[in-house]
Amino acid sequence: MSEDGKRPERDKKPRSAGASRPSGNSRGSGERTSKSRPSAGGARKPKTTRGGERNFDSRDKYERGDRKPSSSKKPYIRPETSEDKTKSYIQKRRLEKISKDVHKDTIRLNKYIANSGICSRREADELISQGLVEVNGKVVTEMGYQVQKTDRVVFDSQNITPEKPVYVLLNKPKGYISTTKDEKARKTVMDLTANASPYRIFPVGRLDRQTTGVILLTNDGHITKKLTHPSFSMRKIYHVTLDRKLTNDDMKLIGEGIRLEEGVAEVDSISFIEGKPKNEVGIEIHIGWNRVVRRIFQKLGYEVEALDRVMFAGLTKKNIKRGHWRILTELEVNTLKML
Repeated sequence: MSEDGKRPERDKKPRSAGASRPSGNSRGSGERTSKSRPSAGGARKPKTTRGGERNFDSRDKYERGDRKPSSSKKPYIRPETSEDKTKSYIQKRRLEKISKDVHKDTIRLNKYIANSGICSRREADELISQGLVEVNGKVVTEMGYQVQKTDRVVFDSQNITPEKPVYVLLNKPKGYISTTKDEKARKTVMDLTANASPYRIFPVGRLDRQTTGVILLTNDGHITKKLTHPSFSMRKIYHVTLDRKLTNDDMKLIGEGIRLEEGVAEVDSISFIEGKPKNEVGIEIHIGWNRVVRRIFQKLGYEVEALDRVMFAGLTKKNIKRGHWRILTELEVNTLKML
């Protein structure tokens, strides 16, 4: 300390802008710590862990070529959400409920009738009490009567099958035909729905091999007849992709009706799809002629490059991936029966 009581000032060296203040535990101003930065021209050292052995910097691996190619990586699989788990659980329970009826040797007569799709169990009890049901040629009025699957049950002069109605909605991909069998051994929609029901189900209507979209499969003959008979005029909506833009004049002609071999093909509505090019249109029809949508556009010189049915009898393919299926809910089934 100086005579005037002030500390002597040390010679201060100017510090450059990029220099860092040495840490408190540094050994000396001339020593370089392990955390100091390398010089601009020096080679970059690989990073090490606290032990100094394992290297987590993968850049040198890419340079040496011992890194595995990206093709060896496993494909990304979206994790199941709680909603997906709930849906799969519901589908599983429905299939289990159907399978239980298949393995039973006997079944109550009212349930036998209800499973055929004629009416509910309560209504079946009334039919039985009125003597309108026969089993093996004899009228049965006993409540709780057990019927074997080999028995012949008749109501309203028609044989009844004990199968519980099953309704499967499929989002059909390309390359599959809508039949139960094919003589040329081509793939059918039955291959996609092999595990959908313990009973034999049938496609309602047809989609040609190159057409994609929603199709219903069921063993309910009453629903099948209702959805396919021309008198019921079931609505169908298609997403059509053409080889070129559709002109306004041709769209007007299609809306007025195009004459084909069977007669005039009536179109309920047709319009461009919002946000899509002018070669993509939506068309709604109720007629069920063979390949009718393709033939309508071919009549005017257009080729249909892609045809996708997005709605059939009020049923859509929402939340169903291409090639996948689901069982209809009770609400959807009741809606079909009320059409």
